[in-house]
Amino acid sequence: FYPLLHILFNLSLSVFNLILWLSLAGERPDSHSDSGKGPSGKQDPETPKPARPHHCSQCNKNFKWLYKLKRHEKIHTGEKPFQCSQCGKSFTQLGTLKRHERIHTGEKPFQCSQCGKGFTRLGNLKKHERTHTGEKPFQCSQCGKGFTKLRNLKEHERTHTGENSYHCSLCGKDFTKLGRHLKEHKRIHTGERPFQCSHLSSAPSVERAFTQLGNLKEHEKTHTGETVLPLSWKSGSGNRT
Repeated sequence: FYPLLHILFNLSLSVFNLILWLSLAGERPDSHSDSGKGPSGKQDPETPKPARPHHCSQCNKNFKWLYKLKRHEKIHTGEKPFQCSQCGKSFTQLGTLKRHERIHTGEKPFQCSQCGKGFTRLGNLKKHERTHTGEKPFQCSQCGKGFTKLRNLKEHERTHTGENSYHCSLCGKDFTKLGRHLKEHKRIHTGERPFQCSHLSSAPSVERAFTQLGNLKEHEKTHTGETVLPLSWKSGSGNRT
């Protein structure tokens, strides 16, 4: 008798739980309404975006996380707490310092699986891989020409507009090329030589430092024994004998 009573009790409890579950299910909203997405899985345009409660008082930019706001504010204050022990250059972020230090150490942790070439940054590796795949994701809206790098597209677009966006504040020279060329030009005025040869030498340090990375690479060939072509050959104006 008692086993039968126990079975009937458990059966009644199961039926009760089923009825309760069905009554609650009718009051539940659709699953996509909780996530802010429609039935198609896309963001519902009527659903507000997640709040960004951390607000920059200088430029009105908003951030979801406080630490990102703090990192951003250093742009306005000019604070650069992370300093390179090799050359003294300072940075606002620790990650940027770590990437910079690879210039001195020669570390290239990101390697191309196609040709073995190494890179100090993952982004540079991704750009390089397009030379193998032929991918050109950046397309000119004027003429349809494609580019592997956004920087190259921006430079190309100025051939349509004639814009000279980059202006040296020291001598007034204009540049159509994106940022990097102006930065290299300014080193003529400042004397900055951020690219230093890591090989031991009796030459003064100023003779082992260079304003451009390409010049450092050419110099390093004098240590490795690799042939260094004269500049006239590289420009096509010279003749080999």
